[in-house]
Order: sequence, then structure tokens, then C-alpha cells
Amino acid sequence: MAKKRYAGEEIIQKLREAEVLLSQEQTVEQVARKLGISEQTYYRWRKEYGGLDRSQAQRLKELERENTRLRKIVSDLSLDKAILKEVLQKNS
Repeated sequence: MAKKRYAGEEIIQKLREAEVLLSQEQTVEQVARKLGISEQTYYRWRKEYGGLDRSQAQRLKELERENTRLRKIVSDLSLDKAILKEVLQKNS
């Protein structure tokens, strides 16, 4: 079965649905089944997105993308530096 990827906004909406269902005396297992996710996914989402609103979730994803981009730049520059050091040592 193929995994479905949910956007941050969809996750927040599903977590809000879960809160409503849990307040109606349903178990986490029942709620997860109704939402079409596993209990583990519910707890992971709640840990990551619990208490966020949509704009905050969008900002979080934006910051994660920026962080990934910056890490790639740093790793590329570190590799370039190591190569240049090695070349300089061989020429000395």
C-alpha cells in the first residue's frame, strides 16, 4: 500500500478532528482508524504539530527547507575547502 503524504495544513486539520473525537470518549485507536492513519502516526504528528496553527506549520516547513538548503551549501563549501587544502599540501 502506497504511503499518502499529508501537507502541514491537512495534518493540523486531522489533529483537530482527533481532539474532537477524543473529547467524545473515543480511544486513540478508534480515532486513528477514522482518520485513516496509524496510532504511531497520530502520536508523531501530535509531537511535531501539536498546538500549531496553519500559518505556524507553513513557517515551520519553510524553515526546514531553508535549513536543508543551508546545510547543503555548508557541506559543499567544506568539501571544497578540504580539496583545496589537499592540493596546497601536495604543491608544498
